[in-house]
This record gives sequence, C-alpha cells and structure tokens, in this order.
Amino acid sequence: MSKKFSHVPVLLNEAVDGLNIKANGVYVDATCGGGGHSEQIAKRLSKEGRLVCFDQDAEAIKASKERLKKFENVSFVHSNFKNLKDELLKLKIKKVDGILADLGVSSHQIDTAERGFSFLHDGPLDMRMDKEQSFSAFDVVNGYSEEKLKKLLWEYGEEQNAPKIARAIVEARKKQPISTTLELKEIVESTFPKKIIFGKGGVSKKTFQAIRIEVNQELALLKKAVEDFVDCLNSKRRLAVITFHSLEDRIVKNVMKEKSTGCVCPPKTPICICGHKAVGKLVNRKPILPSADELSQNERSHSAKLRIFEKF
Repeated sequence: MSKKFSHVPVLLNEAVDGLNIKANGVYVDATCGGGGHSEQIAKRLSKEGRLVCFDQDAEAIKASKERLKKFENVSFVHSNFKNLKDELLKLKIKKVDGILADLGVSSHQIDTAERGFSFLHDGPLDMRMDKEQSFSAFDVVNGYSEEKLKKLLWEYGEEQNAPKIARAIVEARKKQPISTTLELKEIVESTFPKKIIFGKGGVSKKTFQAIRIEVNQELALLKKAVEDFVDCLNSKRRLAVITFHSLEDRIVKNVMKEKSTGCVCPPKTPICICGHKAVGKLVNRKPILPSADELSQNERSHSAKLRIFEKF
C-alpha cells in the first residue's frame, strides 16, 4: 500500500506571486503534484476564475483532487503537460492568463520505495511518473547497450564517471538482471574510490537522474512544451517555471530568451532579414532562488530556480 501523497511546494509564494493573478482569470498548473501551488492559485481566484490542474501521475491527480475539493472552479487533467494545448482545447480553452510548471520530482515519488526513484530506498527499478506507461528504468538498465548507457549518463547526468558505470552495469547484468534500486546503487558505487563514496555520499545521484530523465523523456519534449505554454498565454499574462537541474533550466532559459529577443541578424547586417520578433519579456533577468529560510526548512529546494516570462 502506497503512502499518502505528500509534497512540500518549492518557491511557493515566489511562483504564485510571480503569476500576478487576476481573480477572474484562467490559470493552469501544468504539474500539480500534491496540489500545493494549485491551492494557493485557487485561493486567489473568484468564482468567475478557473484553474486547470495537469499531472501525468494518477496518484498526484487523486491527491490534488482531495486537497482542492473545496474549490468548485478547478478541473483536473491526467496527462503530461506536453499535451497541454490539445487538452485545453478539449475544455474549450484557447488562451489562459497564467501557467505554472514545477519540473521537480515530488517528495512522494522520491520517498515511496515502490516507485523506484531513489537510491535511498530499496525498491523495484521503476521511475515511471506515469504508471500506465510500460517502459521503465528496468528496461533502460538491462536493455541499453554499454555505449548507449554511457551516452545517457554523460548527457542527462553530466556524469564524468559514465564509462566505468556503463561498463559495470553491463558486466553485472550478465550474471542476472538488475532489478532493484539498491542493486543499481551498489554497482554505481563500486566504480568510485571508497573515500569519495563516504566523503561526498550520493555518488549515484547523477546516474539515477539520467535514467529517470530517459524513462520519462523529461527533456526531449520540454522545449516544445515551453513554447506551447507561451503560445497559450493571453497578452500581458505570465508563465512561471521552476527547474531543478542545469539541463532543464538551460532549455527553459533559452526558450524564454528567444521569445524575448527581437532581431537576431548578425550585428553588421544593415537591414533586418530574419523577421524574428520578441513576443514577451523576462520578468527577472536572473532566476529567483529559494530564501535562506526555505533552504533551512526544505533541503530539496536547494537546486530550484524560478524563471518568469510575460507575454506582450
């Protein structure tokens, strides 16, 4: 039996304040999780306002429905935010007044051993955010070639020890399939000197991150999704995105930069020939980071960055 869904929302006030909510607007929480951000958005809406909550995790949708049951103007969509545009059209919504996307893995997913996200808990190699999909971490670890594993760990984990880890995984699975998180953790740790393991701890973190990103295709569709978010906004309305590692933050940063940049012709071009026009502006030049108080209360917020974009 799985635990009660719980998640401490990161950069809660900063993100919700950043949306500059108008009471009768239409808003989207693209990753509602346990409903923490959603609840704060809903509190700021009048009866004429509307909130649509997305999540690909059925457990998150269930938890959010329970948390937000007192609000009558909230809808729920069990789907990945990559489908946001199409799903909104099904609800007869073409444009919205704000979108919030928290790209982090929820505390519930990390702390529930049977979900297989964490090297801190022994559980099956799963890592699926949407449990209805068949492809899991087990398939990556036991099915990918050594070269593909190495490339994956380099690109999605920025893991410098990728060649040794990939080789160790392939050698270990020759004996028997690697089926649990702690089995994978031990294999990864075997490629590091013991003084590093005990000195730094968490040497498996990058490997687990890389596999999770691959299983859920977290980066593959992010650029298009953020572009869709911007397209869905009404004029003078905002998009707020919270990221947790450099790979996804780079994608969000680049899309927002491109959408807030005019002519991109070479400097010496006498007349603009690119036709590129800015469609909005960055609300904050630099990302908003968690306060010292939040960092002291929620250790998992330490890598969070909030970027806010406003459409013209």
